[in-house]
Amino acid sequence: MAQEKLGSNTNESGLAKYFEFSKFGTNFRREILAGLTTFLAMAYILAVNPFILGDAGMDLGAVFTATAIAAAIGTLVMGIVAKYPIALAPGMGLNAFFAYTVVLGMGIPWEQALAGVFISGVLFLILAISGIREKVINAIPQGMKYAVSAGIGLFIAFIGLKNGGIVVADPATFVALGDFSNKATLLAIFGIVITAVLMTRKLTGAIFYGMVITAVVGMIFGVVEVPSGIVAAPPSASAFGAFFGPLTDPSVIFSGTMIVVILTFLFVDFFDTAGTLVGVASQANLLLEDGTLPRAGKALAADSIATIAGAVVGTSTTTSYIESSTGVASGGRTGFTAVTTAVLFLLSLFFYPIVEVIALQGAVTAAALVMVGVLM
Repeated sequence: MAQEKLGSNTNESGLAKYFEFSKFGTNFRREILAGLTTFLAMAYILAVNPFILGDAGMDLGAVFTATAIAAAIGTLVMGIVAKYPIALAPGMGLNAFFAYTVVLGMGIPWEQALAGVFISGVLFLILAISGIREKVINAIPQGMKYAVSAGIGLFIAFIGLKNGGIVVADPATFVALGDFSNKATLLAIFGIVITAVLMTRKLTGAIFYGMVITAVVGMIFGVVEVPSGIVAAPPSASAFGAFFGPLTDPSVIFSGTMIVVILTFLFVDFFDTAGTLVGVASQANLLLEDGTLPRAGKALAADSIATIAGAVVGTSTTTSYIESSTGVASGGRTGFTAVTTAVLFLLSLFFYPIVEVIALQGAVTAAALVMVGVLM
């Protein structure tokens, strides 16, 4: 009865009918609020992704634009086609692997690495539209799936500690504590503490707000520069199509090193997405009675399309975000939640002056890296 009453308050023509508001007992207000909640929970990626890929030699502004566009495209496809309240963006861990292992570690140019991301997205799409996906998922031991997340999480947390100056290289012990009298290091520690406090208080968007508070405190004490403005035209997507050159060179794409890189991108994205989809759908009570995921093929296809689009515009692998569960907790049940989040990512393109200040300061982004890594 509650669902019928709620559904009767929505216009069952147009969008409400397409997203089946009555079936899920929801309405526009609830879905928009859920979309906003999801956006706030994952908005940190707009600053953290340019910071990480910037270390690989990519332009910060171009990566910011690519991040917002890739997130908007992937989230729109997930919402409109798969009709899930799940948002996508360049994945944490995959961006670190892209920058620090592939580009800096293996010496592969970032344009070539983007070609690897593009191919992995195409392979993912083939798996998504075929019946192979379930067999592949079931063939991997559960322990290995957990190990992938744990290993990537440790890697991300370590990068955060390093960029914040909390740990430094040492010739004798490899790693040692940094200089705790340094203002930037103290700011990074403050950011981690304040973000942890906000998370324990179960504040939606705790990581995002933690970065904002840390940046403001940094400005007060002269560690972080004050932004030149708030709103401006989006930076140029100068990395658009940069992958195409390496993609047309068979000697590059079919080398042993690139094959390993492509399969790693594919492996991590595939299982990260599968786990996120099942987890969020279960929380929203969207699983079928036998525990299977309805429209699984469309959801996985949406993720793979997002990865392909991300590579085209110039960013690392785009994947489903577990932070989508915050929107579900706020009442989001349909793809309109994702559509709302996608629109907000597009609007964020005009706020680069603020993001630029945060992305240039490792002490500010350290908290996001450490907390996300610990959660993984």
